[in-house]
Amino acid sequence: MAVNLEFENKLWEMADKLRGNIQPSDYKDVVLGLIFLKYISDSFEEKYNELVAEGDGFEEDRDAYIEDNIFFVPPGARWDFIKKSAKQSTIGQIIDEAMIAIERENKSLKGVLPKNYARPELDKAKLGELIDLFSFNLGSKEARAQDILGRVYEYFLGKFGSSEGEFYTPPTIVKLLVGMIEPYKGRVYDPCCGSGGMFVQSARFVEEHQGRKDDIYIYGQEYTATTWKLCKMNLAIRGIDGNLGDRDADTFGNDLHKNLRADYILANPPFNVSDYTLIQDDARWKYGIPPKNNANYAWIEHIISKLSPSGTAGFVLANGSMSTSTKAEAEIRKNIIEAPNGGLVDCIVTMPPNLFYNVTIPVCLWFLSKKRANRKDKILFIDARKMGTMITRKHRELSDEEITQVCDTYHNWRDDQEAYEDIQGFCKSASLEEVREHEYILTPGRYVGIENGEEDSEPFDEKMTKLTAELAEMFVKSHKLEEEIKERLGAIGYEF
Repeated sequence: MAVNLEFENKLWEMADKLRGNIQPSDYKDVVLGLIFLKYISDSFEEKYNELVAEGDGFEEDRDAYIEDNIFFVPPGARWDFIKKSAKQSTIGQIIDEAMIAIERENKSLKGVLPKNYARPELDKAKLGELIDLFSFNLGSKEARAQDILGRVYEYFLGKFGSSEGEFYTPPTIVKLLVGMIEPYKGRVYDPCCGSGGMFVQSARFVEEHQGRKDDIYIYGQEYTATTWKLCKMNLAIRGIDGNLGDRDADTFGNDLHKNLRADYILANPPFNVSDYTLIQDDARWKYGIPPKNNANYAWIEHIISKLSPSGTAGFVLANGSMSTSTKAEAEIRKNIIEAPNGGLVDCIVTMPPNLFYNVTIPVCLWFLSKKRANRKDKILFIDARKMGTMITRKHRELSDEEITQVCDTYHNWRDDQEAYEDIQGFCKSASLEEVREHEYILTPGRYVGIENGEEDSEPFDEKMTKLTAELAEMFVKSHKLEEEIKERLGAIGYEF
């Protein structure tokens, strides 16, 4: 039984009508909170019926649910009660009270669930209609086995991501990061974990490779309070235990996992943050003090500081991180490339544009490793900029085959160099000496070259004629803009 995407679309259209004058961040909590409530209620109800059938009177015994990793749901929070109350004007208050009751019965959810359904600006008639639409079972054993809830939840996260984007890393990137570093067993850390997509995909990867979810141990930190709560809910509905700290916190100013050394680190840090907590004498700045006006290299050094002696990290950064020539960043990049035992940089992948829902900035993937004995003094460069298909006018996705191609290229290079070969225009295993010659710039295009057969066949004279014509047109436009600016400035008394 697959999730009916047509039904999901209808559900989204109905949910979207709730928006009204509610801020998107609050609106997101309304819908995802209801999905969470439906899930734990369905799981509870199935177990409740099993206990009733057994006839031992344990159906209201909280411990009978906890031992099966099922949240205990008190009577006033069960979906049957919520649905019967959907047409009442007090439905918002009823849901808030249900969330409070669930938190009271399940300490791991304390302070996590949204409790603002009673606010006046939330249309209660539309809220009731939305509740009526939630008719499919999300929490039964069958639904859990097929991860129906997870897919519905991801669908909604993706839809919210298309309008907000800040807390949601597109599945294409998450799958590629996880597929590259292969977190089979050990501690997995994300210092800016958002809604927890890296953790969910890591757990899925383990299960797909005949492992168990409890083979990995989750550690995370998130700066934004509402997103931290969202991550807690996302992990809870998947049955994933995770240490996200007691609350939201700034990774640079208040590291919640100071003593952690992780086997795998996955991250999508916010790009080019220009104002962050920079502690000058922090032990994390082993390779140089990062600049105050851009946190990219602070993230890199923080991640390195969290790696175990054999740890591997994969993370997303803006393309500028590969070639920035500012003194502090260039020095840090040189130092991590020249680190003892063959350097720390394992692989750099440049990605195609339009992968994120509302960020057009081009991105790259960095892979660092502390265990590089068989490939020290080498770095693998992969140029994936031509991959992917435009799913919508603004959004691109990589196919599973393309993700596998990138992962296999890296794994062959990493594990069995005889199985690896350079491919012109796509991948190149470069020596540290080559990287030095390029002044430690890590842009793959400098190393992989141009794809065979890609050379420009247009005659030089024709190309120059066309380009100069285009340039002349741009000059005309620029002069017009200059005159318009002068005219507008003159109109308000600023002549020059």
